[in-house]
Amino acid sequence: MRKQKSVLPGAGRAMRRGRIAIVSVLALLAALTTLTLLLLIEEFTTALSPPSPARGADQPANAMGRAVAPRGKLPFEISVDPPWLRAVEDRLLKRIGVGSCLHQRHPQPIWKNVIAARPDLFLMLGDNIYGDIRNDDPIELALAYQTQADHPELKAARKAMPFLATWDDHDYGENDAGAGFRYQSEAAAFFRAFWQLPEAENADGGIYYAKMLGPDTQRVQLIMLDTRTFRSPLRKKTSSFPYWGKYEPDLSLSKTLLGRTQWAWLREQLQQPAQLRLIVSSIQVLAEGHGWERWGNLPLERARLRALLRETGARGVVLLSGDRHSAAIYKTPRDGQAAQPHLVELTASSLNRAFGPSKDTRLPPLVSEIYYPENFGVIDIDWEARALMLSIRGIDGRSVVTERVSFADLGVQ
Repeated sequence: MRKQKSVLPGAGRAMRRGRIAIVSVLALLAALTTLTLLLLIEEFTTALSPPSPARGADQPANAMGRAVAPRGKLPFEISVDPPWLRAVEDRLLKRIGVGSCLHQRHPQPIWKNVIAARPDLFLMLGDNIYGDIRNDDPIELALAYQTQADHPELKAARKAMPFLATWDDHDYGENDAGAGFRYQSEAAAFFRAFWQLPEAENADGGIYYAKMLGPDTQRVQLIMLDTRTFRSPLRKKTSSFPYWGKYEPDLSLSKTLLGRTQWAWLREQLQQPAQLRLIVSSIQVLAEGHGWERWGNLPLERARLRALLRETGARGVVLLSGDRHSAAIYKTPRDGQAAQPHLVELTASSLNRAFGPSKDTRLPPLVSEIYYPENFGVIDIDWEARALMLSIRGIDGRSVVTERVSFADLGVQ
């Protein structure tokens, strides 16, 4: 017969307390190990980033952008060195460069001839990086911005001219995304940090803003729209829509492109005194003959824009857009009447992501050939002759498309 082991009174409780203590120690060791690993990962991530620029008398206080992704696994600081130059507010603008679709991991030889053109200002029209968030972590977007900031050819351009920018879908974080994109706030923080644009912050979350440059009698207003943050879902193309692309027009009264607050802000901006107004929309405004992203997908919103221009009496309006990986010029009477000022649009795309020939159906208001190799746009302002020359230049810097527009064509007396 097997003997039972005798247990002293209280020994069982002591053994249980001992086991609990051992488990607690093991849990503490595991937590310390995890914390150590996280600190090592953070140190490694910081080491991958360029060193922070020294702050000195010759460097602006905002020389380094900073943004933390609230939903990201790690904080990430975007370092932009050298910093972006700032346009002098009262300097006369005579030449403005524009472009879009710039991949951070591809060569950027086009900047050599952009710099040679000597623009007073360069406007980035969207898709200024390709940072789509594919792994449910906005750090991917921040890393794309950092790679772009470190690109040597862009650094050379940054030293040569001031820049302003808006975004499109690939610097927003998801292809064709609009309202409801889950990383909207993180994307906006990274955008402001990279471009060093604290003014591109609004209570409604949008990154729209405006600048007024030039002396009083030769003032150019730059209106940078946000066509992502508030845009309603688009309608997928059906067999009844005859053109190539993904979407077709949607006449829903409930859908918006700019959102209520941005529309009200735009009305206020259009009433500010200016001789010329460049309205930057990342997506095309006037274009027909395709089903890719454009204002024509929400035709009531496009009609609202035309009505707003008429109601405010805004003159000297030129529309600027990117996105399409091709370049062209569009021109139409503002209200479809010859007596009204023309509405002109220059699309410039892409800086280093050419996709090949466009399949757009040639329809009014297209007035130029469609140019699909790498390109940038130039707006030359002749204040004495009171005229603009819109041009599209190839990677070699030569003009391939031009269109002269007088101030009178734009309703400027």
